[in-house]
Amino acid sequence: MTKCIGAVFVLLGGLLLGAASPAAAEKLAGQPLPWQMNFQPSATPVMDGIWDFWTIVLVIITLIAVFVSTLLVYAMWRFSAKRNPIPSKTTHNTLLEVIWTAVPVLILVLIAIPSFKLHYFLDVVPDSQLTIKAIGHQFFWTHEYPDQDISFDSIMIDDENLEEGQLRLLEVDNRMVIPADTTVRLIVTASDVIHSWAVPAFGVKIDAIPGRLNEIWIRAEHEGVYYGQCSELCGAGHGYMPIAVEVVSQGAFNAWVVKTKAELAANAPEAASATRLALSRFPQSAPDDDRKGDRP
Repeated sequence: MTKCIGAVFVLLGGLLLGAASPAAAEKLAGQPLPWQMNFQPSATPVMDGIWDFWTIVLVIITLIAVFVSTLLVYAMWRFSAKRNPIPSKTTHNTLLEVIWTAVPVLILVLIAIPSFKLHYFLDVVPDSQLTIKAIGHQFFWTHEYPDQDISFDSIMIDDENLEEGQLRLLEVDNRMVIPADTTVRLIVTASDVIHSWAVPAFGVKIDAIPGRLNEIWIRAEHEGVYYGQCSELCGAGHGYMPIAVEVVSQGAFNAWVVKTKAELAANAPEAASATRLALSRFPQSAPDDDRKGDRP
């Protein structure tokens, strides 16, 4: 129901401001659209909760804006100098002051209840069937599958190497692959500075901090490719470390695990060279010795 209400507001906004409609957004799930003024279509229960909470808040603030605007227009008409040549000298109204203090408090409580529920739902990681560790580097991501003994780097594809259909600044050479309808526990950290692992369609945005492990969970309900980016200003190449997650069926995921393990075993030297090339494309925030010296 809340999604339907939200869709009505989005459609109205799109008609007035030229934004893409939700129907158009569904065709390109998992990536940004030109003139997009709304969330990407939801792909996880977490994002469903964010949609619902956003819709509740949107309805509340819209009603407040309409009420206040109506009140202002009425006050300008009712208490204009023409209608009130002798202005009222009333300065206090105890009941009115109690009302305009209590009502905003009640509104905030009304917003806080679903907000706390969503925060708890996001924060508590349920029993997971797959664990992945994402490590942020300047300026690429490493994804590790400890149970499958898989580890690879995800490096942005340069403009000159893009193929037909690939997205500029968002496509990577090795996508993170997860099975659909599977609870994935994502552990996030960094090797140098603070990064942030974020995929809008999943409703996930979590900091990757050196020396600390943060965790979040994902349960993608639809197959497809979903894109994100580092969302923490991490240096000169901050805008060039995208995230690409491919959601596949369980059978396809099992086949990918077998294929990837074989490829990693055969191409280990080439993978190391590719990582060194990625590191050389952008200047580092500080020399390695200086960064190590700042650590305890």
